[in-house]
Amino acid sequence: MNERFTEALRQAASEDWQATIGHRFVDELLAGTIDDAVMARYLVQDHRFLDAFLMLLGAAQASADNFTARLRLARFGGMIAGEENTYFERSFEALGVDNGTREATPDTEPTAGFKAIMREAATMRSYAGALSVLCVAEWSYLEWAMRADARRPDNFVHDEWITLHDNPAFRDFVVFLRAELDRVGPHEDAVCRDLFTRAVRLERAFFDAAYEI
Repeated sequence: MNERFTEALRQAASEDWQATIGHRFVDELLAGTIDDAVMARYLVQDHRFLDAFLMLLGAAQASADNFTARLRLARFGGMIAGEENTYFERSFEALGVDNGTREATPDTEPTAGFKAIMREAATMRSYAGALSVLCVAEWSYLEWAMRADARRPDNFVHDEWITLHDNPAFRDFVVFLRAELDRVGPHEDAVCRDLFTRAVRLERAFFDAAYEI
């Protein structure tokens, strides 16, 4: 049996992928021991992606070759703009991060890189290209979130971030993304491999940056 296209992509980026899934940040988040300052730095930077991420989702919808895919992507975009954005606002309040601090904090290098690759993929008008970056962003988060055991952290900032990335609807969405990329990706193999590999490298660097002051 031939290897799935998405699995081949992951294997091509295996070192950075495994370093991301098993990162110190993930270990501390799942244990509920992550320092508030680290979590705050991470969330401030992660929230910066929302605009570019919604643009990428919109590009995927526009370039998708069927109505069913557009519906799935649109529904997920609604969750990001609603439930996930609300989580950020509640978490900033709980961590004492005001709007002034958020606005004054510059993008880290990985944040700038992620925003750039999302916009790059969005402007390519390639469904496979958009899916390559979306797959990294969502599949890698599902994999680390699935490492959580039954006893979740008491702090909602930790617990809800894990739950947002490991629940039945999110798992189904990742299954959908992988199936779509398996279907359309082989026709644009070089583009997909390039975007996927760079995106995984940025995920690893993004977790690293949460510990840099």
